[in-house]
Amino acid sequence: MDTSRPIVITPYYKEDPAVLRRCIDSVRQQTVATEHFLVADGHPQDWLDAEPVRHLKLDRSHGDYGNTPRGIAALLATAEGYPAIMMLDADNWLEPEHVELCQRVAAESPGTDFVVAKRNFCRPDGSIMPIAEQPTAGFIDTNCFAFFPGSYQALPVWALMPKQMSAVGDRVFSVSLQGRGLSGIAITNKATVNYQCMWESFYRAIGEQPPEKLSPTIDATPLFEWWRNLGARDREVLWRLTGVSMDDVVAAVGTSTARVIRAT
Repeated sequence: MDTSRPIVITPYYKEDPAVLRRCIDSVRQQTVATEHFLVADGHPQDWLDAEPVRHLKLDRSHGDYGNTPRGIAALLATAEGYPAIMMLDADNWLEPEHVELCQRVAAESPGTDFVVAKRNFCRPDGSIMPIAEQPTAGFIDTNCFAFFPGSYQALPVWALMPKQMSAVGDRVFSVSLQGRGLSGIAITNKATVNYQCMWESFYRAIGEQPPEKLSPTIDATPLFEWWRNLGARDREVLWRLTGVSMDDVVAAVGTSTARVIRAT
């Protein structure tokens, strides 16, 4: 593997091989040479060993929405000197120019710490839904980040945040990143991330019947109950690990950045 190239990190669990194939092919078909790091969260698929990817196999599942495998791979990529680190969940895929666009946007703004790419909301068949999104400081989807060395300091947060926070881990990470005061932020002008949407509310909003297999609704109530039961010392440690306050997380959980842009 060539550590002079950017790398995309994909944690996976028990996804169908066809879903993983779509993800892998989208990285392989990038317009610039890109490495791909797949991390098995306790359920490795051996066929990946024959693919042109780095395949890391964790010996157990962590039940934290991919945070542990994502964090471990990010630390490896940082230690090995990759010049850019991007995230891609196993059920999502990239447009061919995604990596090149992120690199170009960063190069056009010297001092960029990280780039935020825009995303398409897609049905399971790959068609694009009539939904638009404007990233905010309180919520940037994990798949939309392109990290450059100035932001590598934040990557351990994926593994440092407690499991109780993992259901809203993307919001926790976004708030943590904001709190670090990084000023070198750039946003692309084109959607190059394809996000497979399995949330019922999005389909109802555009007047469509949701797919049969939906993502479970995320209930943040257990997180807040857990927080209320923490003592002062535990809260202090949590702050040291993540750099976020629960007030900031509460505000971020309530953030909605997507909207319907046309009727179908």
